[in-house]
Amino acid sequence: MVLETTRDTTRKVDGNWWRGAVIYQIYPRSFQDTTGDGLGDIKGITQRLPHVASLGVDAIWLSPFFTSPMADMGYDVSDYCNVDPMFGTLADFDEMMTEAHRLGLKVIIDQVISHTSDRHPWFIESRSSRTNPKADWYVWADPKPDGTAPTNWLSIFGGPGWEWDGVRKQYYMHNFLISQPDLNFHNPDVQDAMLDTVRFWLDRGVDGFRLDTVNYYFHDKQLRSNPPMVYDTDGAGMETDTNPYSMQNHLYDKTQPENIGFLKRLRALLDSYDNRASVGEVGDGPRSLNTLALYTTGDDKLHMCYTFDLLGPAFSAAYIRKVMQTVLDTVVNGWVCWAFSNHDVVRHVTRFTEDPSEQDRVAKLSATLISVLRGSICLYQGEELGLSEAELTYEDLRDPYGIRFWPAFKGRDGCRTPMVWEAGEAHAGFSEGAKTWLPIPADHASRSVDAQEAMPDSVLQHYRETFAFRKNHHALIDGDMTFIEINQDLLAFVREKGGEKLLFVFNLTREPQNFVLPKRMGDVMPVDLPGFVSKLEAGAVKLDALDVFCARV
Repeated sequence: MVLETTRDTTRKVDGNWWRGAVIYQIYPRSFQDTTGDGLGDIKGITQRLPHVASLGVDAIWLSPFFTSPMADMGYDVSDYCNVDPMFGTLADFDEMMTEAHRLGLKVIIDQVISHTSDRHPWFIESRSSRTNPKADWYVWADPKPDGTAPTNWLSIFGGPGWEWDGVRKQYYMHNFLISQPDLNFHNPDVQDAMLDTVRFWLDRGVDGFRLDTVNYYFHDKQLRSNPPMVYDTDGAGMETDTNPYSMQNHLYDKTQPENIGFLKRLRALLDSYDNRASVGEVGDGPRSLNTLALYTTGDDKLHMCYTFDLLGPAFSAAYIRKVMQTVLDTVVNGWVCWAFSNHDVVRHVTRFTEDPSEQDRVAKLSATLISVLRGSICLYQGEELGLSEAELTYEDLRDPYGIRFWPAFKGRDGCRTPMVWEAGEAHAGFSEGAKTWLPIPADHASRSVDAQEAMPDSVLQHYRETFAFRKNHHALIDGDMTFIEINQDLLAFVREKGGEKLLFVFNLTREPQNFVLPKRMGDVMPVDLPGFVSKLEAGAVKLDALDVFCARV
């Protein structure tokens, strides 16, 4: 058996570079501070790009860095065509892009276009009267005769999805914070304006866009109230039973059919430039995978989407097979981007770990698993270090979502703490300032990049070797995927393309298991994966707890 770790650093330069790509998500305020204010910045991203490139990823995705009051950490935009001063300047952004491209990394930026900040000039004008040129740029509605909101729609961040404005004497819609009013995409002028902001960044050379809440652009024009519904939260991410939002069937406040037309306009714009791509975030409860299929099928909408289906607590063979099989059955010619962690959910090492002693094992196994699933990959900063969710006090919180629902829900700050670079430096090398915007846990500092660089069997080295293995097998980039029928608590499937056919058997349980290979497979040649030894004895696969077997078939 041979451990195949030879690295192929050749970057895709064709229009399908995104297909099977590994995308590294950077949360700018937590990546690297170069000014000493305790907040990350764009110069810091540029400084640390060699680390990202060393992982063998294909692209970076930057969470919002636009001008913003920062009520929701930049997801409340007040100027789509500029950099917030806390992060730097447009010149800093251009320098960062130049360095990324020099290192062979594509650059994807977050586009938050379903809503703006209430300080955006558009909203300031819109709320000033019912007759101004932008009066219909946001979702305004009269109250019911008793003064209550037009519908029963709720905000994800708590409370009604409507806010009364005393100037216009109407309610405006907000899916998130009160200070994040929703744009009215039924107005063609709004669509044109948002496409202009996308064009601004395309002209600066960005390679793609991550589209925040991509199914929230349109609302029901008839303003019908949502019916009740109890969500199955087995695989949910942000949806929790502490939030009444999950008690509604969101038929009318999002995922409207008119969205398809706008996505086609967006795709046409992207296709007018060379080698650009889009990845949409779909939050649609139990309908997410069907919505993903609708938005990615064909070559005229989004290139790919990801959902919250693998961002919840479930880490079992049965659940992952259910999700993957649904994708294989419904996403006929679309494409999926998988993620186990991001800036909105508890880090997956914590979600998937029953015992702290399992942390490294789970981190490595989950890295291997996501690397061999059919689809592209989003890797959130710190995943490559096996970072767990930070335990923060209420006084430390900055996330309005967590502050609103504390203590039943602690919010998203626990996954947003600063990146750790040098174990022996102040603030683990993230900042030379007196204080960081969120505290850095001591156990995170001990897992810093420099500490793991010195360990040949570290989680960091495992990610590098695993991504190298993935790149060297075309079947893992965009090959077919077929599950093997099995009555054991194991995940078994084949990835195949051309003449290459690879078998994978994952044991996600905490008990050793044996798996007898089907006779129809014929001869198999075990292949050691980075960090895992493939054991085969007399036609039976031997799997330890939290283990994986791989073979050529």
